[in-house]
Amino acid sequence: MKYFGFLAKFVIIPLTIFTFLNWRHSKNAREQGESPLPRALNGMPPAVTLLGHVAVAVAYTTPWDNYLVASRVWWYDPKLVTGIILGYVPLEEYTFFVLQPLLTGSWMLFLAQNLPANEQPPAHPLAIRVGMTAAIGLIWAASVWNLLWGPKARTYLSLTLSWALLPIMFQAAFGGDILWQHRRLIALGIIPATLYLGLSDSLAIDSGTWTINPEKTVNVHIGGKLPLEEGLFFLLTNTLIALGFTLVQ
Repeated sequence: MKYFGFLAKFVIIPLTIFTFLNWRHSKNAREQGESPLPRALNGMPPAVTLLGHVAVAVAYTTPWDNYLVASRVWWYDPKLVTGIILGYVPLEEYTFFVLQPLLTGSWMLFLAQNLPANEQPPAHPLAIRVGMTAAIGLIWAASVWNLLWGPKARTYLSLTLSWALLPIMFQAAFGGDILWQHRRLIALGIIPATLYLGLSDSLAIDSGTWTINPEKTVNVHIGGKLPLEEGLFFLLTNTLIALGFTLVQ
């Protein structure tokens, strides 16, 4: 399966569907003189939120992913990409950096428009922020330790955790209480998107579109096919998008 074929089948098609559904909902709401989003999530215009996440995703993921390919954590089949390489990474990978925030963000927007929002802020907001940040910080510190001194088999795992948990920690410190208030929306945003993209990724791996280096993984496979680190990647990136959407929106 060619990389652009993977993107067309598994990312662009559902993104198109959610974009249309969100546009139709927004149009109907405005025709009735209502806001498309509940008051608690009616901040930035959704288009600004989505494009902002794309910009951050491209800027933050580019050096990290280039390092992964340069250090042979994963590699792609040259026959299944266009051959346009920027740094160490093919053009298709940069396209995915753009499309995943749009897909998960559009899914979050769809949920926000159709689920009742929790308008009641939680008690003890500072305690929630401190507790969430401390818990994430401990896992991040352990991942950095493993990255520097752990075995080679934990390389991909440690690189993913240390890269993703740092901004998640900042998100928790900035608005952990807000995230807890909208925990139902966030969970419903993260879990289906992670399961869907994880399944799609396992199909791409099975077809040889890209390969994960078994020497730099813990060799635990979800469902017998998806490397644990790949599933964790989608869990954490979707978490970044869902938390960012909730805080900004």
